[in-house]
Order: sequence, then structure tokens, then C-alpha cells
Amino acid sequence: MSFIRSAIAAIAVSLVLVPAAGLAETRVTLKSAKTGSSYYQMAVQLSEAVKRGSEGALILTVEESQGSVQNVMEVAARSGNYVFTTPPALVGAAAAATGPFKDKGNPRFAEIRALFPIPSLTMHFVVDADAGVSDLAGLAGKTILLGKGSFGATEGEKYLELFGLKDRVTIADAELSNAVAALKNGQIDAFVTAGSWPAPNVVEAAAGTGVTVLSLSEDEVAATKRTRTLIPAGTYAGQGADIVTTSLPVVTYATTDMDEATAYALTRTFWEERARMAGEAAWWTGVDAGLLASIDGKIHPGALKYYDEAGMPVAEANR
Repeated sequence: MSFIRSAIAAIAVSLVLVPAAGLAETRVTLKSAKTGSSYYQMAVQLSEAVKRGSEGALILTVEESQGSVQNVMEVAARSGNYVFTTPPALVGAAAAATGPFKDKGNPRFAEIRALFPIPSLTMHFVVDADAGVSDLAGLAGKTILLGKGSFGATEGEKYLELFGLKDRVTIADAELSNAVAALKNGQIDAFVTAGSWPAPNVVEAAAGTGVTVLSLSEDEVAATKRTRTLIPAGTYAGQGADIVTTSLPVVTYATTDMDEATAYALTRTFWEERARMAGEAAWWTGVDAGLLASIDGKIHPGALKYYDEAGMPVAEANR
């Protein structure tokens, strides 16, 4: 009988311990970008880094997205540990029900809280090396591929108009996914793309065709009203000098549904793993504490706790 009682007791203990072990694991949904994009690759790397850095206590499940606007819009219907990436400006637009969120306002948008920055959307004006173009003005008379529907396409079109090139270039009617092949075949002289650096399509073009990635002058950067960004020399094949360009910050957000302990652990693990991720993919190199200044709106109290402990500067407006 004692053996039976011991066996029953052991089974009872195991039934208690199994759920307890499950509760130690926190699951987070990370809404990212289109599969195959650099930002989707980043999300996968981030998921792996967080699992590794937290020793399995934090599990990020990556979901594909059609873009940043969708990521923000889903806040209205999501609850719990929903995390997403987007430029900070869209969070402000959602809260104010302006821009793409006009007539789509929702009280949930006011509950969005920032966690940490990720690589910025960096503008690249990529020109065939044989075209003899060394600045934006030199694009006059050239055929350029902008793509459709992306930030890079709309921003590129804005720059062409801003610098008097809109009616002096030919815009190719093609998708950005065809840019490298079109450049190689001589169908276009240049293409415009926005993404983290090093951008995969620019790496491919530089290695296979030979390209010049144009720098903007300081006056041109100022005119765009975007963040000045430096792409270090040697980032792309044949690039002997730093490239001065512009970028749009991108930040990882959660909502007030996420508890302070989870936000703290997620933020701390990201920063502790950032150097290792940079060793695996160079686009993490450009992420540092200085990018906290690009955050628009409130930072999650859990993330804020980490930044205060780490001595990272946070503006009063973000607290």
C-alpha cells in the first residue's frame, strides 16, 4: 500500500509541475513585414536572439505582415503580448486619426508603448557604375526604377520632385524585385530602394554589376527633413567612401497589455544580444542608444526601467 501511495503522490506532483513549467515560458507575437524582406529576416533573427538570450523563457512567434500600417491597425483587435514594428510617425498618426488612419481612430492606439529601435529604413540611390553619375543632379536624362507602394518608392518620388528631377527622368514601369536584373541588362540606369543597410538588393547589384550609391549633400539632407544617416565605407563592393543619405527610424512597439516584467526582459535581452546579432548580420551595427531619440510617444514602463538601469538617455517626453 505504501508503494501505491508513493506512486499516486509522484503522479500528483508531476501534474502540478508540468503546468508550472509551462507558465515559466512567456510567448510573444511579433508582427513584422513581408516574407523575404530584410525586415522579416530581422524579425527571425530577433526571435532567435531573444530565445537564446532568455534561455527559452521568452518565445517570439514571427508573423508576416503587409506593412507598417497593418501592424498598427491590428492593435485595435489584438490583446496580450502583441509586438510590432513601424516608423514612429505612424504611431502618432494613428493616435491622431490622421494620414492612413483618417476615419479609423481607435482608443487602443493611445495604449501603444515603445520598446526599442531596430535598423532604420535607409534611402539608397543606386546607379550603374558605367553611367558616370556622381550626385543626384546627374540622374537627369536617366531611366530610374522606383517600384510601387513601398516607402522607398514614395520617398524616392518625393526626392525627385524636391530636387527638380521629376520631369527630367524616365520612371521605369517595373517592380523593385526586378531592379538588379534590369540594371544588369541595361534596361534601367538606376533604382531607388529603402531598407536597412547593407540592403540585400544593393549588395547583389554591387557584387554582380558594379554600382555607385549616391551621397546627398548636407543641403539636400536638410531639405528632405529626414534623419541624416551614414553608410560606412566598405559596406558595399567598390564603395571607397562613406555614403551620406537619409533614413526613417523604425521602432519595436507593444501595448499597455504587456506587463512590466515581460517588457523589461524583452528590452534587456534585445540590447544584450545586439552585438552578437551584429556579428551575424551587419544591419544591426547601426542600432545604438542614440536611436532612442527617434522614438515618438511613450516608452513602456518595463523598457524604461531597463534604460534607466543601463544609463541610456531617454527624453522626458517619452517617459
